[in-house]
Amino acid sequence: MIYLKLLWSFLQVGLFSFGGGYGILPVIQQQVVTQNHWLTLKEFTDVVTISQMTPGPIALNASTFVGMKMAGIMGAVVATFGCAFPTAVLALIVGHYYYKYRDMTLVKGIFEGLRPAIVSLIASAGMSILFLSLFNVQVFTMSVLSNIDWKAVVMFIISLFILRKWKANPIYIMIGSGAVGAVVYLLM
Repeated sequence: MIYLKLLWSFLQVGLFSFGGGYGILPVIQQQVVTQNHWLTLKEFTDVVTISQMTPGPIALNASTFVGMKMAGIMGAVVATFGCAFPTAVLALIVGHYYYKYRDMTLVKGIFEGLRPAIVSLIASAGMSILFLSLFNVQVFTMSVLSNIDWKAVVMFIISLFILRKWKANPIYIMIGSGAVGAVVYLLM
């Protein structure tokens, strides 16, 4: 039964995820946190973090991790297949027709209309992760200001500053933040 639920959930993720990367996160969150309760929001944030640090697309990595947690290796295979299959089929179909009809005004209009929606999905996912990381809540309200994780805020600001000022390699920022986080959160 769990294999069918994993397959169905990640088929939906693969089928209805537009924009890739961060644009997929709200769809995955809906399936694994809100609808099926396989992960808590904190666990989901950890999965997103791990998915970014491992090679491959975020959706496939997340589906693999969720499948592994819920049903072991076979669950990981089923969830990953469910996520990848519709995406691969849609990419082939859309790619074929896009190159055939890409100069049509209607096709250009569709892609222009999708762009702002994708940006909003990415922003939504980013804001959810930011609020959870800094305030330990999913939605920001003025009352959460008393729950600020000041260590996380300082690390966020320093990382953002280094990334913007010196255009540092994000891998070095992740490694450095992980090391600092280990010291700050485990030893202090």
